[in-house]
Amino acid sequence: MPQNSTRRSTKQISGEDIVVETAWLYYHDGLNQSEIANRLLVSRATVVNYLQEARERGYIHTKLSPEAFNTHRAALDLRDRFGLKAAYILPDGTGGQDDHASRIIRGAADWLPSLLEPGDRLGVAWGKTIYDVAERLEQTTIPELTVLQLVGSMATPYGFSADVCSSNVARKFSAKCINLHVPAILSTAEIAATLRAESLIAKQLDAINDCNKTLFAVGSCNPDSHVASSGVATQQELEDYIAHGAVGVMCGRFIDAKGDPVSGPLDDRMMGIELEELRHRDMGILVSVGEERVPAAVAAIKGGYATHVVTNQSCAAAMMDLA
Repeated sequence: MPQNSTRRSTKQISGEDIVVETAWLYYHDGLNQSEIANRLLVSRATVVNYLQEARERGYIHTKLSPEAFNTHRAALDLRDRFGLKAAYILPDGTGGQDDHASRIIRGAADWLPSLLEPGDRLGVAWGKTIYDVAERLEQTTIPELTVLQLVGSMATPYGFSADVCSSNVARKFSAKCINLHVPAILSTAEIAATLRAESLIAKQLDAINDCNKTLFAVGSCNPDSHVASSGVATQQELEDYIAHGAVGVMCGRFIDAKGDPVSGPLDDRMMGIELEELRHRDMGILVSVGEERVPAAVAAIKGGYATHVVTNQSCAAAMMDLA
């Protein structure tokens, strides 16, 4: 009788099955690579190759528990300093800004499903950050979830228009999606008022005002911010808002350092949710990427738009300095 009757050679398991078997032994049975090699009668290098192939085929999805990111000191300090319900703080790591952004995006995508419940009405903002979060979401189903587009669409060269952001989030959650079928900004206040009075648009605006949770990012008022580069605001309009105290922009609306709305030339022409409607929801999930956006993020928190924040350690430290 063989010394180990559980040993199985690759003659018994082959092709795609050997890759799955290797992944199972490593991730579910807890065997190390040498033990798997002995079990399957292959070399350790072959085991490494099989595990890499399993990752490339998308067979393996690894996640750290949220507690690793929302119960350590930096997260608790940020939560307590700003009165948040929770903060999810990613380590900076040793990479550059792109790596920092990637970590925050992945953290938000990993955390978001656990924050949603059946029957929620999730309002989704627009921009590259939200688009990237949607791209990183894993396919899952949250029963009776409705995703709502919070601001009208704008044709941009970047591919992350508001309708794409909301539709992608809805698709990943197998949710119903209510899009806002209007441009983000109209040429005149009169045209905007006419559209708001249209029955279909009025119903869509009423629907987005009824969301109980929101997912958003806050942009800076820098000259290269997306609100300007996407064509929502001209440089002159941006400068006008800055002159009146604007430090950030969310859903196409400008806020000052306290999070209060800043009036300006776009207000009557903007199609989307009003800032007052974004305040004090059951949950406001702010994804903050980049230290240049820290003043805007702090303003959004102070204004009552955010209850949950996802960012990294360096941004969290900068936020604490502005508290």
